[in-house]
Formats: sequence, C-alpha cells, structure tokens
Amino acid sequence: QVQLMETGGGLVQAGGSLRLSCAASGLTHRNYGIGWFRQGLGKDREFVTAISWSGTRTNYADSVKGRFTISRDDTKSTTYLQMNSLKPEDTAVYYCAAELWGTSESTKTGLYGFWGQGTQVTVSS
Repeated sequence: QVQLMETGGGLVQAGGSLRLSCAASGLTHRNYGIGWFRQGLGKDREFVTAISWSGTRTNYADSVKGRFTISRDDTKSTTYLQMNSLKPEDTAVYYCAAELWGTSESTKTGLYGFWGQGTQVTVSS
C-alpha cells in the first residue's frame, strides 16, 4: 500500500521559512518523480515544483522561483520543500505526489498516481 505523508506545515509570519517533508512508503522511492502542489481556499490545485526521479532536474512555478527549493533523499524515501521568504499568498494546503519515472516537467495533477493528504501552510501578514 503506497502512502505519502506530508509534514512540516504550520503558521508563519510573512518573510519566514518552513520546510515541508514528504515521506513515502510502499513504493521504490528512487523510481518516482515527486511533485508539490498547493490549493488555496476556493482555488484550483496548482503546481509548485517537481523533481525528477533521478533527482538531477527540478522545475518551479514562477511564483515560487528563487524562494522555494525541492530536494530528495532516496535513502530516507523523503522529499523536501524548503520555503523561504514566505508571502501571505503562499497560504494553502500543500500536497506531495508521486509519478513513476516522473520528470521535472510533470506539472499536471493527472500525471501523478499517488497523493498525500496535505499539510496546511498559513502565512500571516
């Protein structure tokens, strides 16, 4: 049974930082591209960032480029999202997702077969 579990969300002031973790089980982590998406209240789920299965390529939405960093540790079956210089508009539920042999260009939700339950990030002004 595949499970993805996000942790690390919370409440932070604008300009602050958070690090989200996505721990995977039930799959061979090194074979999966991992994406992070977010969904604000009343909004569609949107792409944030993705890292290829090999870990050699990453891709970021323009809205987070230069502030967020995705990384992975296959020895721990965990992917991380370091979020710096947070803004109130970053407030959302953040989800991680896994795609078999996924590339960093996988920006569409439909490409991902497995999803976590999400973690809330709230940035106060």
